[in-house]
Amino acid sequence: MSTTLITDGTDATHEDSAERWSAHGMDVARQLESWAEIMAQTHLTLEVSATRRTPAPFVGGVVRRQIGDLMLVDCAAVPFRGRRSEDIINAHAAHEDRLGFQFVHKGVEIVHDKGNEISLTPGSVVMWDGLQTAEIEVMQPFYKRTLLFPRSRVLAVCPRLADLEGLPPLESSGPARLLVRYMNALAAELPTLDPHTVITAANIALELLRTVVEPELPTGRGAERAALRADIRRHVRAHLRDQDLSPTSIAREFAMSIRALHALFEQGDESVAELIRNERLQRCLEDVQQRNGGSITEIAFRWGFCDAAHFSRVFKRRFGATPSEVRHAALTGAAITLDREAS
Repeated sequence: MSTTLITDGTDATHEDSAERWSAHGMDVARQLESWAEIMAQTHLTLEVSATRRTPAPFVGGVVRRQIGDLMLVDCAAVPFRGRRSEDIINAHAAHEDRLGFQFVHKGVEIVHDKGNEISLTPGSVVMWDGLQTAEIEVMQPFYKRTLLFPRSRVLAVCPRLADLEGLPPLESSGPARLLVRYMNALAAELPTLDPHTVITAANIALELLRTVVEPELPTGRGAERAALRADIRRHVRAHLRDQDLSPTSIAREFAMSIRALHALFEQGDESVAELIRNERLQRCLEDVQQRNGGSITEIAFRWGFCDAAHFSRVFKRRFGATPSEVRHAALTGAAITLDREAS
């Protein structure tokens, strides 16, 4: 199995940020143990075993690229069997609560999920849920590319997805094919992107995933309210530089009263005003961590804070460190721990 296969032809000289794994060991049993460890580190924890098709030696490899808080993972291997049971899920759910968007480039993989058998062949696109049991069997040497999303990130832009009992089929989905092309472009271009652009690229991938799943989502009053909250969050993120962004301007934009707007968010973790402030602070944090992000005062004004002293106070309450401390760490390479749950 060649590196060219795993990287889909991208120039390996520009892949410095990519992480690579390959199965190793003196015999098939040890090679499969190594493969199980690689799967747990890069995808999900599985019970891995040989089938009558598993050759000796077993060969498998993974290349992983980080895109903000998403992961783009290329995986290639010869036949094997994997199983994700309830016990495995319960033991690892805390750090494996993720959704996968997968495209098969080569090979055949059979998936048994809730009594259904799905055959994945070249060109297949599928979503999988890390908190669902499944059994897979690779029938022919395969190569697949998967974009891994934290569930919390997906539900933030597409909350109605939580109401689905299963993930939607994607065989005839135009948006799904568009996201596949975007994944391939990311794999090729990621080495050339600066950190700020990488974060933007992750947000675009998330929006594309939303367009993939939304046509299959349930309707109803609760679903409509969840969708409206998601629309308002997107509006806030798109207008953070606007000094006039406020609950009043948002209510006007969405043709609703201030009271109705506050009621829409009263069951959530943050009010509308807190949403605006937290999103602005997050953008400020990203810019403060950039060497060329501008002065701290410039950053504060850029993202809608009119008072530099007030900005520093709310920044420290939010992250547990002042903007100056974060900038100093970024410039010197010093380690700094940010408390993203601070208040």
